[in-house]
Amino acid sequence: MSLALPGSARPPGTAGALRRHWPLLPLAATVLFLLAPLPAGDATASGKVGPADAASLLLALVCAVQALRGRVRTLNPLGVLVLGTPGIGLAVSTMTAGDPYAALPGFVRYLQVFVLVPAAVVLLVRDAREFRLAAGCFVVLGLVQGAVGVVQYATHTGASYQGEDIRAVGTFGPGDVMGMATVVAYGLIVATAAALAPGLPAKTRRTAGCCALALVVPLVLSFSRGAWIATAGAAVLVMCLAGIRRALAVLLALTALGVVLVGGLGLGSEMVAERLNSITQVSSAPDQSVTDRYTMWAAAESMWRERPAVGVGLKGFPAHRDGHSSLGLSSGSDTAGAGQAFMKQPLLSPHNMYLLVLGEQGLVGLLALAGGWAALLVAGLRRCATASRGPASRDGMRDCGLIATGLFVWQLTDFLYADIGGPSTVLTGVIIGLAAWWALPSPVPAVPAAPARPPADGPGAL
Repeated sequence: MSLALPGSARPPGTAGALRRHWPLLPLAATVLFLLAPLPAGDATASGKVGPADAASLLLALVCAVQALRGRVRTLNPLGVLVLGTPGIGLAVSTMTAGDPYAALPGFVRYLQVFVLVPAAVVLLVRDAREFRLAAGCFVVLGLVQGAVGVVQYATHTGASYQGEDIRAVGTFGPGDVMGMATVVAYGLIVATAAALAPGLPAKTRRTAGCCALALVVPLVLSFSRGAWIATAGAAVLVMCLAGIRRALAVLLALTALGVVLVGGLGLGSEMVAERLNSITQVSSAPDQSVTDRYTMWAAAESMWRERPAVGVGLKGFPAHRDGHSSLGLSSGSDTAGAGQAFMKQPLLSPHNMYLLVLGEQGLVGLLALAGGWAALLVAGLRRCATASRGPASRDGMRDCGLIATGLFVWQLTDFLYADIGGPSTVLTGVIIGLAAWWALPSPVPAVPAAPARPPADGPGAL
């Protein structure tokens, strides 16, 4: 608790907090603006700027202004390299594309998500308190979107799944069935990490644990296999980093919750079991979505073999897809429900971020992006491993490490089954920024002290 001394310039209470943390308002808006319902329309349309995207641009602008004023964190050479190299790779891929003008929107989008937003987060978030404020926004977003998804399942007003309008999609609609699953998973990972962090107050840990258990329900009802796999992997890693005893306790609690929800209450038990079984049937009896995914993966690889260094260019996958695909590829995926009529959504990406980058940007782009991600992952895990006996432990920052590492591992795992696209894409840049903030610590520049005023009664007065 901070005290305002009489005559001091620091404003007390909420006004003081706003004055100190106001640069974080665009960051909070970037996350929380995804609560706004999106109008039902053409799910195939791309290039739309949503409220969260507009907030992210304001975030980058605020960062630039603060940098000119000297009020941002400093970056070491490794940080400059990791955050700046993707921009070089994107520029090369755009200039070498068959149609640079068609690739330009892709360049702007990638620059926003993988360069500008992460750099702004790293530079503006100054301490652990501000990190926790940013991470807390993910929990709020996940809880609200998850609540909407549960209502959709209970009232049969969700997206169509196996002939019933029961798939939980939140406010994202059937054209972005991964949107709600993604933000709910983000909130679950943050809440799990906070519940396991040894440095937080007991009340905070209990509240976070309740939030994590509540978010399991909408995640299950999203019927998203990729989100399930990524969440399980990231959560297990967070538990192990926090301690084996805590990990076992949380696993027992989650197992008990699953037994009650699925076994006892029958919450989507047959469909959930069928969805889980389909994960192991990708080679023996794959469904059409899996067949399409494998076909598009092969198409992306074929594009890379055609131009291994720089790929076919940003936004080039749709134009080159048919020339590199087999006849097993369907015309698109069926979408309906949640306020939208039936329509075919064309398959415009391979649903694998690494293969998408490889096919469109070649080895140059893949090394620029994935190389930086690997460096951040290694540095973040190393700092987590030493946090128990280092400055992060003494300063009570272990929760920040668990959150940043868990979110980043979730994203990297999910990239095996998905790529960027949809309104929630901007959150990818925020997560990369939080991971870089933890992995690349740097000192916060000291604020110049105000000049001392001479005593009113002369030098000898007390």
